[in-house]
Amino acid sequence: MRKIFPDRSKELQEEIGFYLDCVDRSALLFAGGVRDFFTGNMEGFDCNRLEVAKIERAADECLKKVKYKLYVFMLLPESRGDVYRLLDTMDDMVDAAKQVLLQLSIEKPQIPDFLKQSFIELGEASYRAVEELVVGVRAFFRNARSLEEHVSKVYCHEKEADRLEESIKRAVFDSAEIPRLCSKLHIRYFVEKISLLSDKAEDVAKNLLIYNVKRRI
Repeated sequence: MRKIFPDRSKELQEEIGFYLDCVDRSALLFAGGVRDFFTGNMEGFDCNRLEVAKIERAADECLKKVKYKLYVFMLLPESRGDVYRLLDTMDDMVDAAKQVLLQLSIEKPQIPDFLKQSFIELGEASYRAVEELVVGVRAFFRNARSLEEHVSKVYCHEKEADRLEESIKRAVFDSAEIPRLCSKLHIRYFVEKISLLSDKAEDVAKNLLIYNVKRRI
């Protein structure tokens, strides 16, 4: 398999490594923020929310530098577009993590106690999907052969998030403890937003496989 980077591009590789650290860290803090919100630890929630916002800014700045350096250090010009799109779509997950925590802090949805643990598990499943994706992307850049294994794990975590999303929705709309339709719809909104990270991770993982195949041609 052809190398993406020449040996002299260590600086670019380090920048990409830092960017991937930001993506992984934001997803971890996202899961922690979801857990804190639904366990009533609002101090911890605010700390996680603010840290994710800080990481999002750092990731954006890093990505700007990476995009510029892609055109300076890339060994294979035909790979530039793929790497550019790969990193750009990963940025969507950092943005989503920030936005979900922000909306939780603004709207403060009222969630019945019997649903809270399921929300925490949903946040964890979304994080695990992003975590495995980041490992897979690192493998892509290092020419490792474990990429497909990590993509498969992304799919597994995304399916678990889908299962939890459906389970929560059914519980919400079947529950007599939530009598108002507007309350049910408000809860459904946050179910979908928390699950969104895993959906985005799956989309990127699918593209990652395509990029990897193209490198073999």
